[in-house]
Order: sequence, then C-alpha cells, then structure tokens
Amino acid sequence: MTVQDDTATGLDALPGDLMMWLLIVSELLVFGAGLAAFMGVRLTDVAGFAEAQSHLHRAAAGINTVVLVTSGWLAALAVQAAEAGRAARTRLFLAGAALLGVVFLWIKAIEYADKAAQGISFETHSFFTFYYLLTGFHAVHVVAGIVILGLVALAPTPRNTEVGTAFWHMVDLVWVILFPILYLLG
Repeated sequence: MTVQDDTATGLDALPGDLMMWLLIVSELLVFGAGLAAFMGVRLTDVAGFAEAQSHLHRAAAGINTVVLVTSGWLAALAVQAAEAGRAARTRLFLAGAALLGVVFLWIKAIEYADKAAQGISFETHSFFTFYYLLTGFHAVHVVAGIVILGLVALAPTPRNTEVGTAFWHMVDLVWVILFPILYLLG
C-alpha cells in the first residue's frame, strides 16, 4: 500500500500543461519588453506620442476589448462544459470564442485600413512603429488562438480545453494591457 500526497504544490498546482504555461510566460515577457520599450521611447517625445495617438480609433478599440473579454468568458464556459462532460456545449462555446476572435481581427483590419488610407505607416512616427508591432504581434496571437480553439474543439476533453483556453486567456490579457497603454494613456 502506498501513501499518496493529495496536496499539489509548485508547478503541480498549475492547471493544464507545463509547456503551455512556459509558452504563455515567454509570450508575456516578449509583450512586456515591447511595452517597456514603448514607454521608454514615449518619454523622449510625450507630445509627439500624444498627437500620433489622437489618430487612433478609441471606440473601435473599446469594442474590441469587449469582444475579447466576452470571448474569454465563452472560453471559461467551455472549460466548465468540458468538465461536465458536455462535448457539444464545449464545442459551441469554443466556436463562439473563436468567432469573436475573428470579429476582433475584422475590426482591427478596418482600423489598419483606415490608417493606410491616411498614409500612416510604420515610418510615420515611432508611436506607429510600436503600435503596428505590438498590435500586429497580438493579432498573430489571436490567429494562433483561433487555430488552437479549433483544434481543441476536435477533441474537447477537459484537459485539452483547459490548456487551449489558457492560451486564449493570455491573448485576452495582453489586449487588456495593450488597450489602455496604446489608446488611452495621455
């Protein structure tokens, strides 16, 4: 007879998969470095950054924030449905979260198109260099998250759902940090 320790400590207490958490932490560090660089450069030209920022669509970014937070809520519901053994409902919530990811990308594409129509590019001002790099890198993560949610929907076990939605929540978190810094910081 063996004695089993029921208390999870350290890395064992993390939900999901250690490799996904390593990916999430590494991605958060990359975004953090980008934001730190943005803030450092911003200090050298506060007025120029504020003027460049005035060309952004705060309302569209606000809508995108609601879209991604709602998609995160659907992803959390998918985890609950998977844990309850409700595969069809899990797939429905995952599809809803992914669809809202597509809506986010569509709104972001409209914003990029508007910037292009105004002649605003990476080279217009250092603010826009950071804006395109940070939001573009985030958009790539949204695409990756949509793919991950789709793959999870093929086999929506509780573990798969928990691991896949952890990535999606990281995508949400990054946007919730990017939004006020890029769009609202005066």
